[in-house]
Amino acid sequence: MLALVGLTFGVALGSAIVPLISIEMFVLGLCARWPDTSFWIVGLSVAVGQVLGKLLYFYAARGDIHLPKFLHRKPSDKPSRLRRWFGPGTRMHRWGDWIHVKCKAHPNWMAGTHGVSALVGVPPFMATSVLAGLAGMSTTMFVATGLVGRFARFSFLAASPALVMAWI
Repeated sequence: MLALVGLTFGVALGSAIVPLISIEMFVLGLCARWPDTSFWIVGLSVAVGQVLGKLLYFYAARGDIHLPKFLHRKPSDKPSRLRRWFGPGTRMHRWGDWIHVKCKAHPNWMAGTHGVSALVGVPPFMATSVLAGLAGMSTTMFVATGLVGRFARFSFLAASPALVMAWI
């Protein structure tokens, strides 16, 4: 049992860092293969792994972790189409500045969005983790909303194979 919890935590941590790994499929496969596994233990280990992995994105967005040099953009002489629409001096840039000022003034406004994202996955949890860091949300609020939402989501997901089998 302890090996399954450790494996689940490791896969959850990996899926939080590398978005190509599907933790949902892993949880469904795990609980379908071993139906006697406690759903709340699976939900807790996934929630802790996911939130710890997303803390890297959160801290990088806040500027607490500096990204390696190869991940930085290289300056270009020719402005791209995206820069023409969203670059300095455009209406979209001024709107983005206004949003940034409002988020800095009220950093915990992101708590509701981040909590809903942790629970249902819309907007994507990775995106709200980065936005929470950019908005200056407190680490305690980030961890609390992420853990509660992810625990509820993955506990329900872990219990779903047993629920379906009970109906059949």
